[in-house]
Amino acid sequence: MIAITPGEPAGIGPDLVIKLAQQDRERAWIVVADKDLLLQRAKGLGLPLRLDEKRHAPAREAGVLTVLHRPLSVPAHPGRLDVSNASYVIDCLDAAIDGCMTGEFSSMVTGPVQKSVIAESGLAFMGHTEYLAERSGAEDVVMMLANDAMRVALATTHLPLAAVPAALSKSLLRRRLLILHNSLTQRFGIASPRILVAGLNPHAGEDGRLGQEEQEVIEPICEDLRREGLDLLGPLPADTLFTPKYLDQASAVMAMYHDQGLPVLKYAGFGKSVNITLGLPFVRTSVDHGTALDLAGTGQGDEGSFRAAIASVGELRRVDRAGA
Repeated sequence: MIAITPGEPAGIGPDLVIKLAQQDRERAWIVVADKDLLLQRAKGLGLPLRLDEKRHAPAREAGVLTVLHRPLSVPAHPGRLDVSNASYVIDCLDAAIDGCMTGEFSSMVTGPVQKSVIAESGLAFMGHTEYLAERSGAEDVVMMLANDAMRVALATTHLPLAAVPAALSKSLLRRRLLILHNSLTQRFGIASPRILVAGLNPHAGEDGRLGQEEQEVIEPICEDLRREGLDLLGPLPADTLFTPKYLDQASAVMAMYHDQGLPVLKYAGFGKSVNITLGLPFVRTSVDHGTALDLAGTGQGDEGSFRAAIASVGELRRVDRAGA
């Protein structure tokens, strides 16, 4: 069973789950959400929806969803954020994580959340990736986005750009390259993955003239891991790394910070990409977009990324079982 959290109740997540539920499903879903929210949003979208709470036998037929009910703090309205519902978003996440940890759920798929409103509520939340790691007790995790064109993992995630150089330590980069390598072999079934490693600075530091991080951190770790058998190419200048010359021979890219790698990946497949958290004790995927408050309740949202996130769970689970 897949646990699905629609995310921010005022955003597009509930719409997308309802739209996807209009078709029969191969895998069983449990939607962790407020049942009244789903029914009201379906009515507003003009889509048929029936809910049940039969967690032992989740619905798979079109127009029916099995729900693990978590009540909203206050009624939610499309496009209108309410800080009172921040705790609801976290409650839904916690229920899905707990179910994955106990084995009730095989995996989880998350809709987009509004980090700003959660922060405004006073709750500690930097993003799904960091929260899932802490809540599941994972030693470390890696955020990776994937589509048909490429896979891009991040050495650092939701940090101000000025904080990235200090955060990029040898121990962090080593851990995250190993998580990426092991996930490519164990989850994706790639026997000998090749990873392209981006430099941090323009021209990958240009032999130290444009920054020292390549010489002091990235290159030494790449050399150490190459001696341990990993196939790493880099550090490479990020402005030429994302070209067919390199990408055509690579299994994944390790970018040093969020906006170094993700703009290229999203340009190549926005709305069709999947966010995957590597290093967790269970499979978690998510959409590649935000809450789209302006589209919530209009029926105009594209469910392509949510569909791909759900489909990728099945592929990752199959590879994982085959390797077990």
